[in-house]
Amino acid sequence: MIVIEHAERFGLAQLHQLRGRVGRSDRPSSCLLLYAEPLTETAKARLKILRETEDGFRIAEEDLRLRGAGEVLGTRQSGLPETRVAELAAHADLLPVAQDDARLALERDPALRSPRGQALRVLLYLFQRDAAVRFLRSG
Repeated sequence: MIVIEHAERFGLAQLHQLRGRVGRSDRPSSCLLLYAEPLTETAKARLKILRETEDGFRIAEEDLRLRGAGEVLGTRQSGLPETRVAELAAHADLLPVAQDDARLALERDPALRSPRGQALRVLLYLFQRDAAVRFLRSG
């Protein structure tokens, strides 16, 4: 048995990992989550999903929905990404398509000299410029 005090203070991934520390054999196991009222809506949602499932993929999806994706290319690990094109959770099915397209573009034009390659260079320049502006703003 594992008892986790102040479970409302932990993230979903942490709680799921801690819960996974027991029950690794054929013997029954339990995880007891203790929490203090009042709970925030986010804490209620985290504890609810843990009661409903042990499926790590479903827990990860809910964690993404609750916390936000953070920055794919940056250092921030939570919150809503500052994208202008897509919302990661809503457009997750487009990510593999974009990755395949990027791979294909680099296979066909590794130096990015074609007209499409030049357009990609401009986009990459703008993304790097955005990152530089964020660093300047942060100090």
